[in-house]
Amino acid sequence: MFVKFYKCLADNRPELISVGKLAIATVAIAALVLSVRQVGGLQELELMAYDRMLRLRDKSEEDPRLLVVGITEEDIQVFNRWPLSDETIARLLEKLSEYEPAVIGLDLYRDIPYEPGTKKLAEQLQAPNLIAIKNLGDGRVKGVPAPPGIPAERIGFNDIVLDPDGSVRRNLMFATTEEGTFFSFSLQLALHYLQQQDISPENSEDNPDRILWGQAEFVPLTRADGGYRKIDDRGYQILLNYRSAKNVARRASVTQVLYGQIEPEWVKGKIVLIGTLAPSIRDVFLTPYSPAAQETTPKMPGVVVHAQMVSQILDAVSGDRPLYLFWQEWSEILWIFAWALIGGSLALGSRNALVLAASFPVLVCILGGTSFYLFLNYRWVPVVSPLASFIFSSTTIVVYRAFRAQWQQQVVMRLLGQNTSPEVADALWRNRDRLVNDGKLPGQNLTATLLFTDLRNFSTISEQMPPEELMDWLNEYLSALSQTVREHHGIINKFTGDGIMAAFGVPIARTTTEEIAADARMAVACGLAMSDRLRELNDAWKLRGLPPVEMRVGIFTGPLVAGSLGGKERSEYGLIGDTVNIASRLESCAKERQDGICRVLIGKETFVHLEDDLDFDRWGPMALKGKQQTIDVYRVLGWKSDRS
Repeated sequence: MFVKFYKCLADNRPELISVGKLAIATVAIAALVLSVRQVGGLQELELMAYDRMLRLRDKSEEDPRLLVVGITEEDIQVFNRWPLSDETIARLLEKLSEYEPAVIGLDLYRDIPYEPGTKKLAEQLQAPNLIAIKNLGDGRVKGVPAPPGIPAERIGFNDIVLDPDGSVRRNLMFATTEEGTFFSFSLQLALHYLQQQDISPENSEDNPDRILWGQAEFVPLTRADGGYRKIDDRGYQILLNYRSAKNVARRASVTQVLYGQIEPEWVKGKIVLIGTLAPSIRDVFLTPYSPAAQETTPKMPGVVVHAQMVSQILDAVSGDRPLYLFWQEWSEILWIFAWALIGGSLALGSRNALVLAASFPVLVCILGGTSFYLFLNYRWVPVVSPLASFIFSSTTIVVYRAFRAQWQQQVVMRLLGQNTSPEVADALWRNRDRLVNDGKLPGQNLTATLLFTDLRNFSTISEQMPPEELMDWLNEYLSALSQTVREHHGIINKFTGDGIMAAFGVPIARTTTEEIAADARMAVACGLAMSDRLRELNDAWKLRGLPPVEMRVGIFTGPLVAGSLGGKERSEYGLIGDTVNIASRLESCAKERQDGICRVLIGKETFVHLEDDLDFDRWGPMALKGKQQTIDVYRVLGWKSDRS
């Protein structure tokens, strides 16, 4: 497309109109898509595309650094109560501590006592490697405080931010309220675990909002990153990179731990998260995996979501799984504009519907494949927005071309009429973009062959017939001539009362001598065929009592200018030049020399292309009316092959 564009610039050809309109359409459609995207109109679809890519990428690998101890439906039945008593939770913590975990995270609210065993639980909560939770609330719903007596450095909020569709795709790491700034539950677990390995975070010197931690550089998520445009981005958030749909970590039930049914190495040196897995507790959330989940409940337990967050932080710090990055706004705009241009160029440049139909899905796959490749390399770029710009631009150009094609057809047919052969009509259609410019056929310098006809003594005949009969008789005659012209691939340019003006070699320019000779041959063959056709008409007219007639034909080959004549209200396809005048004068010259019912005269410029094939009578140089120079004239008697 770009090669064509620059070639158009160099040649100053009409395709520039299409290229200009392509540019306008590209800018308009891309701007429309960007506007809809900016107000969040495409966010839901972008998130669906994100979810799909995440599911395609899923490897279902467990994180060996984590263990999830979940309260299951069986545990609730065994202990015959909910919430489980403080004594049960205290025994659970005591049992886990025997296996020497690195950190224990208690994702259970214990702000009020659940006797018996409250005092014993309070003692267990003093362990330096235990992280408890609180809930910040959202201003409308009051939060839940942490268990009493636990220092702030061992408390993390377990609030989970939801996207507009209710799914969890973000990890809120810090949150600031009127009471101060707090760390999340997952962040506290990762901090305590990594501090035991002497890996601590620090603020970037270049940008205090960026956190350098091990191999990772944490950058806060904004509402304009990736496919997002309409979210609450307060606090310090990152895009949650799930490890897998189910197996983020090994799982064990409370009963299994209390009855010694787990291996010590499951716990030793690990991060242990304690929470609810029982569906009846309804501590569950929608995730990107939910649409494809086959279980009765497609939601993920909250404690597992926190485990996903912890696993992501640990992987980022160790360099195993980088954090997701996003293009800058200008890059995304160029990405969307590029696909609008690709779609428009495809629709504008594809002349074959099958090529367009085949190319469309290929390019859609390229867009999707490129986006997924970037996603696999931890870059989330818009998918739906460029796809929309691609589809809309290509569709717009296809519709534009369809309307333009219909308009061009109307223009060509209005200017050239219906008096063209199927071959000429097909050639006109193939070249419509080049021929039609602003509703007109621009002037062209062509070499063509002109043919004029006229009836001999028409005035005398017309005086002898009533006007109605004369009109019918003349239409029958002109219809026969028009059909003959079409059969020989010519165009009827106009009717001149009892005659016609036909052209061979317009409006498609002939560029070789062979093509010009072929037009001359067709014109002469047409004139001879008219003689045969007139003989048939005379025979039929005699039977109907109508007078027989004779006609004259003048043919000349030469340069002329062809194009639209007139204004906006009325225009016609005009042929101008000395060639036209000479052909007309050949038809009318020496009217008294009429041998036979049809006299065909040609000029030397036509004769030179056919002299080896014609049976002719040379009339020699003749002074035609209005011409200072003489024209070498030949009367065509037929084809040499017809005499053999």
